[in-house]
Amino acid sequence: MGNSALKRHYETAEKTATLKLSQCKLDKFSRKLHDLAPTLRTLDLSENSFTTLPNEIGDFTLLKQLNFSHNRLTALPGTLGSLEKLEGLNCAANQIRSIPSSLGNLNHLKQVNLSDNQISDFPLMFCSLRHLDVLDLSKNRLTIVPEAAADLHVIELNLNQNQITTISEKLADCPRLKTLRLEENCLQLSSVPIRLLKGSKVSVLALEGNLFEMKQFAELDGYDMYMERYTAVKKKMF
Repeated sequence: MGNSALKRHYETAEKTATLKLSQCKLDKFSRKLHDLAPTLRTLDLSENSFTTLPNEIGDFTLLKQLNFSHNRLTALPGTLGSLEKLEGLNCAANQIRSIPSSLGNLNHLKQVNLSDNQISDFPLMFCSLRHLDVLDLSKNRLTIVPEAAADLHVIELNLNQNQITTISEKLADCPRLKTLRLEENCLQLSSVPIRLLKGSKVSVLALEGNLFEMKQFAELDGYDMYMERYTAVKKKMF
């Protein structure tokens, strides 16, 4: 994208509070971009060449939507925790290894997409967020879903394509969890908590591609109770 086209994007953003600079080969924040910090509500810098985010991202305090997917980020700055109005964060398809604890300050977050990264520790800072509906951690390097994950308030948790071998039975205590995706992990049948079937609100439990046959899953104690919830949800859709 040439300088004249970039200039038009910046000028439009001053009026609309939305800036989309996807596929522009950007690797750093320009002065013109930073000048928009007091006004922007949507910022899309996906499919660029960022390896780091500047601490100045914390100055964009009106942002509601932030998209940094498909870059080369290895970490996120702690100043992201200053974006208190943020509702959607998309940092999929980077090389992120760790998540700053300050993201636990983002009380308005509704959707977080961190799929296709290199996260190996379950990001428990999201457990404090009461309005977070969807957390996508698919295609990472997670091996355990710890007890503390029971404090998540998400409706959907996507853990597909990790290396998970262990799930705490306390995940069944998640107050809003209805869709749990665990496809293509390293789970044995004995690693599937019976409480998820018998004593949770989960109505969609996706387990294909683990170390057991799905017909074995159908023989687990509590499967009938799970299927009642599953069927009830399906009926509501039609």
